[in-house]
Amino acid sequence: MTKTGLILAIDTKDYDLAEQWAQIADLTGQMIKIGMEFTYACGFDAVRKLARGRQVFLDLKLHDIPNTVASAIASLVSVKPAMLTIHTLGGKDMIKAARKAINVNFPDNQKPLLLGVTVLTSMDQENLNSVNLHTTPLEQVMKLAGMALDAGVDGLVCSSEEVATLRKIYGDKVVLVVPGIRLENAKTDDQKRIMTPALAHKAGANWIVVGRPITQSANPQQVAEEIICQLQD
Repeated sequence: MTKTGLILAIDTKDYDLAEQWAQIADLTGQMIKIGMEFTYACGFDAVRKLARGRQVFLDLKLHDIPNTVASAIASLVSVKPAMLTIHTLGGKDMIKAARKAINVNFPDNQKPLLLGVTVLTSMDQENLNSVNLHTTPLEQVMKLAGMALDAGVDGLVCSSEEVATLRKIYGDKVVLVVPGIRLENAKTDDQKRIMTPALAHKAGANWIVVGRPITQSANPQQVAEEIICQLQD
């Protein structure tokens, strides 16, 4: 069975709170996710400070013309992310530019995994139809996955509902990162396509991303440890 790791989402505008959460991740051996909310609120000096000495999943979901995305990636070298994200809907030329930017700008021992975001976990069939996509979420994920992998991504960000199919088709050569994880009987918040940690692990996720179920709990460290236990074979 695929080994599954836990990434703690640091989604806050408060640096002190972010550091507090990151220290929980340190204690339990987790990677941390730094996304748009923290980055836009606190700035890149704060991102670099929070990232120092830690494994970081930098989830900025870059999506623009190829040259702009490549330039943005070149500016991320000082953060030293372990993984970073781009939107696969940017197309093959954008993805190839992102791949080249990593290869050219990052030292060989510091190249982050390039992950392509497929269909957001907040999107269901109704939402896809509203933007004139009349495929199912699974069909859309599979279309984007094939194109993105051919163009040079190392892995994909997808919902837990697509993990088993992707793993069956692509085997171990693709890294699968799964957000939209919720604990048993927990609130779904704004997520539509969700799964528990244990089921995501069983389906073949390499990493699961968990934020609010941990950070908004009464005992975040305990919840993180319980989730880690669920990820064991």
